Amino acid sequence: MADSTSNSTSASAGPGPSSPSSSSNPEAPTSAFEKWRRKAMLVTGLGVTEEERIADLREHQTRWCNRDKEYLMNYSPVVVFMLKHLKLVGCDVPAENILCTPCDRTRAGGFENKRGAVVLCAGNFFSSKHMENTMVHELMHMYDQCRFKVDWNNLRHHACSEIRANNLSGDCRYTRELRRGFVTFSKQHQACVKRRSIESVAANPACPNVEAAERAVNEVWDSCFNDTRPFDEIY
Repeated sequence: MADSTSNSTSASAGPGPSSPSSSSNPEAPTSAFEKWRRKAMLVTGLGVTEEERIADLREHQTRWCNRDKEYLMNYSPVVVFMLKHLKLVGCDVPAENILCTPCDRTRAGGFENKRGAVVLCAGNFFSSKHMENTMVHELMHMYDQCRFKVDWNNLRHHACSEIRANNLSGDCRYTRELRRGFVTFSKQHQACVKRRSIESVAANPACPNVEAAERAVNEVWDSCFNDTRPFDEIY
C-alpha cells in the first residue's frame, strides 16, 4: 500500500520545488529518528515507566512466539503430523486455537480443555525445539480429549494423558533432563515421564494431594506408557 500511494503521488505532482522529493523527505528521517529514540528509551528505561518497558517486551515476545508458531505449524514434521491426525479424528486446529500469550515463568504452555485451545507462553522458550516439544505435548492432550473424551476431573484419565504427552512429545529426552538438572543413567526416560506426570496431576484442582497423583499415575502406567497413538513408536 505504501509503494502504490507513493507512486500515485509522484505521478500527480509536477516538477519543481513543490514536488514530493523536496517536501516529504524531511519528515521521513524525523519519523525514523522518533522510532529509534522510542526504542532506545524502552531498552534503556530512560524516560519510560517500568510498565511501558514490560508491555513493550511482552509485545516483542508475543510477536516472535507467533512467528515461530506459524513456522512450526507449516514446517515441523512432528507438529504437522499431530495436526493431521487431529483432523482425522474430527478436530481441525486452526492457528487461532494455538495462542501465544505471556505466562508466569514456571511453565512453557498449557491446554485449555474447555476452549479446546493450546497456550504457548511467549518469552518462556529457550529454543524453537523447546517450543516444538511443548506444542506436541499440548496437542497430545487435545488429541486425547478429541478421540477418547477425557474427563479431566478423573485423575486416572488425566494421568493417562500426561503419561502419553510426556512420553511422546520429546519433553523427556536426555538433553532436556540434563538442562533441568536430572541425570539418570538407568531408565531415565521412564523416570522423567513418571515424575512430570505426577507433578501435573498433583496440580489438578480435583487432586487432593501428591499421594493421590502418584497412585493415579501408577495405576494406569503400563497401558498408557505403551500407548503411542497416533505415533507408531516413541517419537
